[in-house]
Amino acid sequence: MPWDSNPHNDRFDPLPNEKTMKAVVTAGNGGFEQLQCRVVKRPQPRAGEVLIKVLAAGMNNTEINTRIGWYSDAVSGSTAEIAVAGSGSIQTDGGWNAATPFPFIQGTDCCGEVVEVGAGGNKGLLGKRVLVRACMRPHGFDSMENIWMGSDFDGAFAQFVKVPQTEVFPVECDWSAAELATIPCAYGTAENMIQRVKIQDGERVLITGASGGVGSAALQLVKLRGAEVIALVSSTKQAQILELGAKEVVERNQNLIEAIGEESIDVVVDIVAGKVFPSLLKVLKRGGRYVSAGAIGGPLVSFDTRTFYLKDLQLIGCTAWDEPVFPSLISYIENHQIKPLLAKTFPLELIAKAQQEFLLKKHVGNFVLIPPD
Repeated sequence: MPWDSNPHNDRFDPLPNEKTMKAVVTAGNGGFEQLQCRVVKRPQPRAGEVLIKVLAAGMNNTEINTRIGWYSDAVSGSTAEIAVAGSGSIQTDGGWNAATPFPFIQGTDCCGEVVEVGAGGNKGLLGKRVLVRACMRPHGFDSMENIWMGSDFDGAFAQFVKVPQTEVFPVECDWSAAELATIPCAYGTAENMIQRVKIQDGERVLITGASGGVGSAALQLVKLRGAEVIALVSSTKQAQILELGAKEVVERNQNLIEAIGEESIDVVVDIVAGKVFPSLLKVLKRGGRYVSAGAIGGPLVSFDTRTFYLKDLQLIGCTAWDEPVFPSLISYIENHQIKPLLAKTFPLELIAKAQQEFLLKKHVGNFVLIPPD
């Protein structure tokens, strides 16, 4: 895809002699045609901000969900169903994403190098390789209000991105930039769920979507707690998931209750929802905990309230990352406690091809985009 130097919005229109960069601008709700390669203004950091040269940017369901309007209340299908169904299924009423600032630059996962700091900033960050905490709590960690890089403001699908200095975390390790770019959203989401639900040593934990970015991250992070993982995954990926440390794998279309039995699980870590949801509550022990940070299999589920209250279950929803989450991830990386699961890299300008392949769900781990030099 060629880089277009004639963008269609003044916010991105460079002036003569102004510093520019290449970026993928998402023009609005719609299909892959909304992903437009452009030459745009390079952001300038203000006080309290830093400018990062993006070395690698991970891809997630979130970017696709936002583009196709999956967060709309009118959507009942899975991410894949809506994304491949055609323009007639695309929603534009926003829903949970009503404030999405189209046109804007997506990209929630960023590994980069700090190249400029705003007035009064920490110059010690210059030249540091960093990860960006994409989920930000602008009113402090006592408030659940949150904003996301790449959803609420311009993100990392570009050569440069600016972010608050407080959200930048230097990391010292021998991983490649692409490997580090697999971490922020997937591992942050997984670690947040695990910390919220307080998984303990020796517990039996069922993870849905265990081959995806969040699911495979959760598998590693649950294992760190000494818990036993039962992974729900397609048959073609079971060998890889067992190698990653799952105690047991269950084919995702198999009858879950027949496969592992009722009241056999302490904790369910779910990012799928959809048709399997009623069985997830059935396999939980009395007093068991269910935690969710996604619904890629479909957001509307059948919910028998009797199962919930008669078994004294806890249901926990997770979006806003808690304060210990990201420092914990940096520690795990630097202490060699987790490993990256880099499925494939693509040049940034091939983002549409990357998302099309991503939606096939034939990979284990994460896809990463590499901006041009």
